[in-house]
Amino acid sequence: MTGAVRRAYDAGQMKKSILISGVSVSASAIAFCLVVTGIVVFSGTDPPDGDSGTLAFGDLASEPAAGPPGLRSYTARDGTDLPYRTYPSDSDDALVLLHGSGYHSAYLAPLARTVADQDAATVYTPDLRGHGPQAENRGDVDYVGQLEDDVSDFIREIGPEYGDVFLGGHSSGGGTAIRFAGGSGNAAVDGYVLLAPYIHHESPTYRADSGWSNVNVPRIAGLQMMNTVGITAFNDRDVISFNMPAEMRDGTETLSYSYDLQTSMHPRDDYEKDLAALADATLVVAGADDESFRADAYRPLLDEHTSAEVRIVDGASHFGVVTREEPRRAVARWLGGTG
Repeated sequence: MTGAVRRAYDAGQMKKSILISGVSVSASAIAFCLVVTGIVVFSGTDPPDGDSGTLAFGDLASEPAAGPPGLRSYTARDGTDLPYRTYPSDSDDALVLLHGSGYHSAYLAPLARTVADQDAATVYTPDLRGHGPQAENRGDVDYVGQLEDDVSDFIREIGPEYGDVFLGGHSSGGGTAIRFAGGSGNAAVDGYVLLAPYIHHESPTYRADSGWSNVNVPRIAGLQMMNTVGITAFNDRDVISFNMPAEMRDGTETLSYSYDLQTSMHPRDDYEKDLAALADATLVVAGADDESFRADAYRPLLDEHTSAEVRIVDGASHFGVVTREEPRRAVARWLGGTG
């Protein structure tokens, strides 16, 4: 690798101009970028898979005795069959609900079942690409933004069956939904349901002491620099891992993410713009005892950039907004139009 970098640097001294991603960039600038970021990207170790942290996974033990329904599949635009679960109802509306980081759609069963049983919406819970018991390339996607394409493909497939289609998500799944709102060319949706959503590491809702993740910050910075000049060949490198307790693991979890996947699961750096793109019909629910994000910061941030309705549930933790009865019924009532 050292020789390759040196040759790139020597080529850079020729001051040739190269067109990358529609931007004219000098070869010397590219070479300098390779020298700096090559050290960052290829040195050090991948983030470790831990088994500790401060998130209260105990709330997941309150799931109903009935497990989630079996997996079906739909075909994405690249021909890949991707899994999802369905919770049928008599409603004319649908909610596509996205799971958070590290696991898959099974843990959303309590919320999905409540919404469907109340006939507030038929609920679909996809296993996002790179996740779940059927993942072919666990912890990775092919390019930044592929999750938005996958969700768009799914919504376009089911959409004609329903009056209104809502997109929702918990934690990083909520972040994916916010990113979706700010994207271009995505399928149209009628509203959003965001449960303790991850917004951005520079947003006021972020807290660095959650203990959930281990982030390779130098590697992310290096890859961002390389992506700026159109170099994406190393985006499959792991940049984050998760501290999931051993007793919560069953072999279907996803304990590390590549740069492509991690970037795809949260709003863009201009997160205020993605927030502003949310539909007027948006509900945000967070627990007052959330260990991962600062619940008291949601309302002022969302009030500044959106028309979202924000509800903070006393006594609910990060996972409690999915498992506890009060927030589950609040989501069902909102979707059903009864407040």
